[in-house]
Amino acid sequence: MADRQLRKDKKMSRDTTFQFSLPPFRGAVRYLILFTLAVWIALVLLWAFDRPDAQFLLTIGELNPQHVLHGWVWQLLTYGFVHVDPRHIIVALVGTYFIGSAVQERIGSRAFAELYVFSSVLAGAVGVLISLTDRVGIGPALGAGAAVNGVLMVFYLLHRGVSIFLFPFPFKIPVEWVVVAVGAIEGAYFLLNNFALFFLVSLLGLGTGFVWYRLMWRRATVSGAIQTRAITIRNSYYRWKRERAKKRFQVYMRKHQQDPKQYFDEYGNFRPPDEKEKDKKDGPAGWVN
Repeated sequence: MADRQLRKDKKMSRDTTFQFSLPPFRGAVRYLILFTLAVWIALVLLWAFDRPDAQFLLTIGELNPQHVLHGWVWQLLTYGFVHVDPRHIIVALVGTYFIGSAVQERIGSRAFAELYVFSSVLAGAVGVLISLTDRVGIGPALGAGAAVNGVLMVFYLLHRGVSIFLFPFPFKIPVEWVVVAVGAIEGAYFLLNNFALFFLVSLLGLGTGFVWYRLMWRRATVSGAIQTRAITIRNSYYRWKRERAKKRFQVYMRKHQQDPKQYFDEYGNFRPPDEKEKDKKDGPAGWVN
């Protein structure tokens, strides 16, 4: 069913044009934008009137691999909401509003919030691990670059083959070109800035968006994916217990010089008894396997 729906989505998205207009400002997109903007305004005001407190807030909020490795794990979440450069936050908020609103309309508000946070946290965690090389992932990281790039990747995966009108260009641009261009620009900044963690996590955001789509989207939410996985593991455990019990019973029957095939079919189910035996033992209710 999911495969047919996916093929249908791909067919509908081919050779179509997606033009960004002002989408409704609602759901997780609104809350994420307002929260990010509030944190930035607080940082700017503190930087103007109480710089030590601003520096302290920046220190505990940005992603610093050394701090994370010493227990400041909350930075994997908080760094995505911390911005300093006005140009950086404008790009992040505009991307979240236009691209994020289109993705939110497809997957729902809750799933979008999980996508946003998942992309940022996973990119930050991978960036911290890479920084252990002491050659790549240098310095701190902050901003919603990883989350927005994850949203962009999911937008592409949901609208493959779509061309979009993107300001200020007066012509249609295939969405895959936008993804490639963003990856190339992030990669160039990463190389030109001595493999900085700041640009590394933004680049990793494209990959985390792909991971979320593959693992989570068709299962609705992260919690749904975890629940589905838990059910799969539980069922596998029960199958293993049944197979183990079957083998032990077969060993027991062989020890007593009886053929287990008299009692089990090729699928491991009990064979029904003979008609006479069934009438004697089961009565009118019949045999139940």
